[in-house]
Amino acid sequence: MVFVGMDHGTTGVSFTVLGNERVHFRIGREELSAGKASAVEELSKRVEIESIELMAITYAMGDGISAITPIEKVKDRGIISMGGAGKVTGGGTAVYDEIRESGIPTVLIPGLHKNTPCLDPRFKAAYSHHASPEKISISYNAYKETGFDNMLVSDISSNTVTMLIEDGQIKGAMDACIGAMGIVHGPLDLEMLRDIDDGTKTANECFSNAGAVKVAGVDTKVARAKDEILKMYLEGNKKAKLAIETMIMTINMEIWGLAGIANKPIEGIILTGSIGSMQELIDIFGRVKENVQDIAPVVNLPATSGSVGSAQIAEAVFEGKKEILGIKVKG
Repeated sequence: MVFVGMDHGTTGVSFTVLGNERVHFRIGREELSAGKASAVEELSKRVEIESIELMAITYAMGDGISAITPIEKVKDRGIISMGGAGKVTGGGTAVYDEIRESGIPTVLIPGLHKNTPCLDPRFKAAYSHHASPEKISISYNAYKETGFDNMLVSDISSNTVTMLIEDGQIKGAMDACIGAMGIVHGPLDLEMLRDIDDGTKTANECFSNAGAVKVAGVDTKVARAKDEILKMYLEGNKKAKLAIETMIMTINMEIWGLAGIANKPIEGIILTGSIGSMQELIDIFGRVKENVQDIAPVVNLPATSGSVGSAQIAEAVFEGKKEILGIKVKG
């Protein structure tokens, strides 16, 4: 049996095929937006399409649905609006539509938002949106890999989002626009709110330049921002060094903050994402670990955890599981 997972990320769309072996591949945003790549065609190079029992995918913020839902039953691609979603880099919509029309049995994973039943009511009262759908996939992969029922899962890449999981259910999360910095996205501060009020910048423009790029003074395409900051850092650029140090500080604050309100003892902290799992060039994983390891053991998962988790969700749903970390499965 073959199961496929998709992670609709900021810089590209990643796939994992779970069969006799685990196969990963990724299509960059620039290729997709230019119409130079077909997701189903790339998938067919690695697996017979007819052999896929179920695929689980993510798309944008996923705030239009609150359960894992068959794609044919989803309206408007499972979103309320693309407004406030950050920099729109293109290509993801084409991939979604291509998969929907392919005939491959597919379910769509929702995001975490105020209509997600398993969240702590206080989180839903405080924040309208908590995390995009791939964070559920990442959390499920962390659950499968570690077996922890009570943990913090921090996905650190273009943005940073940390999830609080208790008794095997997602209870809360800090979305990128209110919590820690990532490479590109970050929290909206007073100066940005004033810029929005004054009409000099849109909310998306602020959100998409509030991460480490703001501190480093980097203004480039999303897909190139990480490499540019790392290059500057390794060359000894003071702004880039401050950007990385500031990002790490905010990540530590977010993890300690969620640990501080947890109702159950934290069994482990899982770091993942292209930045969170990084140990070469700059040991981001090690730097964060040394600051939060007093809370619980810290585990590193590879940046493929989003697409792997989606494939694992597809397998679980196919096998009849009715709930994933508190998220219902809709028939």
